[in-house]
Amino acid sequence: MYLIKTAEINEEIRDLEVRVIGDEGEQLGVMSGKEAYQLALEKKLDLVKIAPNAKPPVCKIMDFGKFRYEQQKRDKEARKKQKSASVKEVRLGLNIEKNDLDTKAKNAAKFLIAGDKVKVSLRFKGREMGYTQQGFEVIKKFGETLEEVGSIEGPTKLEGRSLVAIFAPKK
Repeated sequence: MYLIKTAEINEEIRDLEVRVIGDEGEQLGVMSGKEAYQLALEKKLDLVKIAPNAKPPVCKIMDFGKFRYEQQKRDKEARKKQKSASVKEVRLGLNIEKNDLDTKAKNAAKFLIAGDKVKVSLRFKGREMGYTQQGFEVIKKFGETLEEVGSIEGPTKLEGRSLVAIFAPKK
């Protein structure tokens, strides 16, 4: 894994004066950069600049390898806990029967319970474009069956030959 180096360590610190924090977290005071580096060498640790914009810059004596390893572990844990909400799609027809509508609603409810958004699209074929109002009614019935687990997000839109509504899980 490629790491971007962000902190100055050891000989890279060229400041005349730095405020030093010890490996136990104690304040060691303000001293020259060379003195601080010598102190870190005596303890067989690294001198790491943690606050470069402070006056004088703040450096800490620590095991940089161990610090970087723990930082990677924390980042990996944070990525594991992160959940990306995806959008699942359910397609309906204009002349859908009640049982079919209930089945599609049951599947959509599973998606909403899992935390995903659901995009409901009703496609008009041929002359069905003249009956868009019936399409709005079908979407409305679909939404009523999902009232307990989700709510409609924004208005239902007619996009080309499709009527689209997005449902979000209830919190």
